[in-house]
Amino acid sequence: MAVRSSTYLFWQKYLGHPLQAIFAWILVTLVRLLPLDTASNLGGWIARKIGPGLKVTNKARHNLKNAFPEKAEAELEEIILGMWDNLGRTAFEFPHLGSIDIQNDSNRFEVVNSENFSLLDDENTPAIYWGGHLANWEVGALSAAHFGRPCTAIFRAPDNQWVSKLFFERGHHPKLDLVPKGSKGAKKVMGVLKAGGNLGILVDQKMNDGIAVPFFGRDAMTAPALATFALKYKCNVVPARIERLGGAPKFRITIFPAMVLPDTGDRQADTLALMTDVNAMLEGWIKERPEQWLWLHKRWPN
Repeated sequence: MAVRSSTYLFWQKYLGHPLQAIFAWILVTLVRLLPLDTASNLGGWIARKIGPGLKVTNKARHNLKNAFPEKAEAELEEIILGMWDNLGRTAFEFPHLGSIDIQNDSNRFEVVNSENFSLLDDENTPAIYWGGHLANWEVGALSAAHFGRPCTAIFRAPDNQWVSKLFFERGHHPKLDLVPKGSKGAKKVMGVLKAGGNLGILVDQKMNDGIAVPFFGRDAMTAPALATFALKYKCNVVPARIERLGGAPKFRITIFPAMVLPDTGDRQADTLALMTDVNAMLEGWIKERPEQWLWLHKRWPN
């Protein structure tokens, strides 16, 4: 078994991964040649046709039945179709991120409460902008940079190192820096926050060694990093919501006022309290537009 496993890993690293990367780069190049609306529509169409029949979609069905026990099966299937449409659009919009202008393109981007960016300018305090895998979350990561606030965003690097460069190139904005999850990334993030910088983070992925926090009426293992950093460095914690308006690449970005940090002197209790507030706000966003969240996560224990 060990020999077979090592052989598989060898061929995966030196044949499978390079082939995957070649395909990914060709696809990105071709999609980039299309107009943005055409690319988005094509991605949504492909995902709607293929996604609902994939085995992984059963995970979404399981999650939705538990999150919305009152909804009929037909309604849940409609949400699933919308989820795949949004996911396909997001993927095919990815190659165009470098050409968008969030601050000045009012036809595509409606920015609500953008003044909450400037309200933080006079404070020598680090900020953490958080969101979830909603609508095109890549657009959300770019919003702070487009409004002149240098931001470091945490992301999960692909297992395929040949594809990683695609992720580091996304956005092409000089004020956006990307760091992969892990110990090296954590050290860089701490340096950014110590210096009074800004961090962007998505808070809705499962973390097996996280903390149990209520989410849709059940405990979900939740990464406490946001609360850990915020409480340690006294950060402004700023919710940033992204919504897709209709099918086409048109979005509403809402920047909320900074959250009030709990300060009881009990760091463990304060961490749980802050992450409970974060999950509750995120849950409200998802309930309003359930088809725009990534229900494919294994977010809750079986």
